[in-house]
Amino acid sequence: TITRKIKKDGCKYFGPYMLKVNANDILSILQEAYLIRPCSTFIKDGKVKKECLNYHIGLCLSPCSGKCSQLEYSKRVKKAMDFLSGNDDEAETLLTEKMLNSASYEEFERAATYRDKLKMLSRLKEKKITSISRHITADVIALYSDGIFASINILMIRGGRMTGAVFFGEETLSISNSQRITEFLTRYYSNSSREIPDEIILNEEIEDKLVIENYLSSLSLKSVKVNIPKKGIKKNLVDMAKSNAVDYLSKQINKVKHKDDMTIVACKRLMEILNLKNYPRRIECYDISHISGVDKVGAMTVFIDGEPSRVDYRKFKIKLVEGNNDYASLSEVLKRRLLKLNTIEEEKFPKPDLVVIDGGKGQLSAVKDLFSQYAPEVDLISLAEREEEIFTLHSKEPIVLSKQDYCLKMLQRIRDEAHRFAITFNRSLRGKRTLKSILTEIDGIGKKKRDALIDKFKDISSISKASIEELSKTAGIGEVQAKKIKEFFKNV
Repeated sequence: TITRKIKKDGCKYFGPYMLKVNANDILSILQEAYLIRPCSTFIKDGKVKKECLNYHIGLCLSPCSGKCSQLEYSKRVKKAMDFLSGNDDEAETLLTEKMLNSASYEEFERAATYRDKLKMLSRLKEKKITSISRHITADVIALYSDGIFASINILMIRGGRMTGAVFFGEETLSISNSQRITEFLTRYYSNSSREIPDEIILNEEIEDKLVIENYLSSLSLKSVKVNIPKKGIKKNLVDMAKSNAVDYLSKQINKVKHKDDMTIVACKRLMEILNLKNYPRRIECYDISHISGVDKVGAMTVFIDGEPSRVDYRKFKIKLVEGNNDYASLSEVLKRRLLKLNTIEEEKFPKPDLVVIDGGKGQLSAVKDLFSQYAPEVDLISLAEREEEIFTLHSKEPIVLSKQDYCLKMLQRIRDEAHRFAITFNRSLRGKRTLKSILTEIDGIGKKKRDALIDKFKDISSISKASIEELSKTAGIGEVQAKKIKEFFKNV
């Protein structure tokens, strides 16, 4: 069987399998090569069961039906365990014979299955380290620190084969590398789902080596050794792990720097480039969406220090504007937003440092008086989509940034997010309006009941698939009306 957790139950565990090696594929090879039964049927002495489909298609020896003796099946199990321990030559021979045999009988699909399993086996063999005994089971752990950040790489050696590699970034602590590794070992192996191998190979000396050995031995109920090799293949392995840790740390630091460039650094530069009054920690962006003046909505997205803060996003239904008038719709949304400033609602709607309007000079002009009246301390700009021009209140000419500039990329992200959010809201309104119009055709279903159905089931598909019992649990809907609804959708 395949498991993600190791239990102290007396069973023999193999793995973990990583690096493009799949545990399901390993199990499949076992069944094909050694005909190990895939079921967990309990076999009683003297009680014979009928052989199942796996026996008839050649995937099981059927020991439960007496087709295979206990002694013969035990030999197969031992060979399978030998394969899992690193000796895969016999499995390769058996699968090759089966592939050639299937091809000779023109069973090409079956032959292709064996071919794929042989490819999987070759990937497994590639992980084998030829210079190390196949009986060695160890974790090779290397730490690297640049004095500010630290990273740890673990290479997992099982049966002389490298089965996986994992990386960890460590927080900066004012402790030595020896103390950091000791703390990491106790934390990492205290997780009961992790296998503790026979040997832990480190690249750094640790002060409490004997204590760690006793601790790991008590956890795993077997003897565990901690070694710091000075030469040979094990030294080569810790050098490889350390090289991996160095590379990982370098990439992580570059990611952090890149993220800062895209966020905080971009905000600081934006303040300089646009001559803003404030550092734009909280940026709000607004967009309007509708179809021919119907289902008009507004959307507000929020970025804090250059990163999206989705819990602060807000939707607005346009209530006062008739017809297709984006400028008036934008003014309505922003007025409603700005009126919340300096009120008890400001705790939920903190004051923005910068407001970005999706649009050009016209949209900016349409709302600038609102800001003069209600929020003169808040910076206001607009971003025109076609040429990605930035319009401000300080200049008649737009500011054009390089397409590669992180400041522009950040503004594009928040503008595109507002556009997406507005369209999604508009689409959901149209969907609900369509659903309401369909529900009006059902006799006895008034506005309150329609709203209750929409709130509970959200869409037509869910209502049409709901059972009478589920429908009758909706507020205001009884069994009689639930049957009417069910009957209606049967005939739609």
